[in-house]
Amino acid sequence: PPPPHPLSSAASDVYKRQLLPIYELRAELAEALKRDNRLIIEAPTGSGKSTQVPQMVLDCGHAGPGEVVVLQPRRLAARLLAKRVAFERGEPLGGEVGYQVRMEGAVSARTQIRYITEGILLRQFLSDPQLRGISTIIFDEFHERHIYGDITLARALRLQQTRPDLKIIVMSATLDAGPLREYLAPCRELRSEGRMFPVEISYAPKRIDFRHHPVWEAAADAFEEAVEAGAEGDVLVFMPGAYEIARTVEAIRGRRCARTFAVLPLHGELPAREQDAAVGDCGQRKVVVATNVAETSITIEGIRVVIDSGLARMARYDPNRGIDTLLVERISRASADQRTGRA
Repeated sequence: PPPPHPLSSAASDVYKRQLLPIYELRAELAEALKRDNRLIIEAPTGSGKSTQVPQMVLDCGHAGPGEVVVLQPRRLAARLLAKRVAFERGEPLGGEVGYQVRMEGAVSARTQIRYITEGILLRQFLSDPQLRGISTIIFDEFHERHIYGDITLARALRLQQTRPDLKIIVMSATLDAGPLREYLAPCRELRSEGRMFPVEISYAPKRIDFRHHPVWEAAADAFEEAVEAGAEGDVLVFMPGAYEIARTVEAIRGRRCARTFAVLPLHGELPAREQDAAVGDCGQRKVVVATNVAETSITIEGIRVVIDSGLARMARYDPNRGIDTLLVERISRASADQRTGRA
């Protein structure tokens, strides 16, 4: 129900945050932090866990003095999440809430919530094996298994043997918690079932051969079909890489029904100003064409339609050349569920 009386913008923002499904775990999380130092949190995509759980941990006061460090698999997500949480707390970015990624960051002596990529914490382990000044480590989107994330978790568990005050929280929307529960035992498991909005899923009527019908043209067709069917709100299109994104932006802009839309790219190599434009309010309906950077952590307000190519660029080791490379592959069902939750 709407609030009974008009609210100030700050109070209204707090009210909207408390409507997020993850808030049902607030009391349980505070109680768990009193007794346990290892937690698993499972919550659906879009439930608010990436922005709200770090604030709950800090505000409940049971994690002890020190920073709440939130590990993100992508630089873009770390920056945008820190910016959002700073806004929610009425603070400038780099004050109480900051971020740190390779070659970039906004932190200060006041920072209590710090969003970082896994490599940053590994380097901190090298310079300070006791991680002094850190009270809680939150592994967000842990289902995106990285060697950095696995090593960091192993190091953090070893550190707990000498620092039992250190809290470790592992979060995901699509994680198979069974093996992780065994690895972290003894641990506490919290689950939120709430989802903000129901989503209707429809599939292409037949398999599309992208060799003869390019994926960007197929996405533009799907966009046109959705708009002509009366779809409301903004649109998010998933593409595997920057090249496909550029072609998709061009293809969609060429459709007559896109004249009233702003069509914007979103990927990790864009300047920060263009990234912010894609996730912010541009004053008109928009189409955001993104890599799987928008699959987890980042929830773009106003998205009512998601067009999923079912493809992503994955880091793979090439034994013939002896190097890591990026290959376009079909995504997993778990990734498809993540993308669905962006609507």
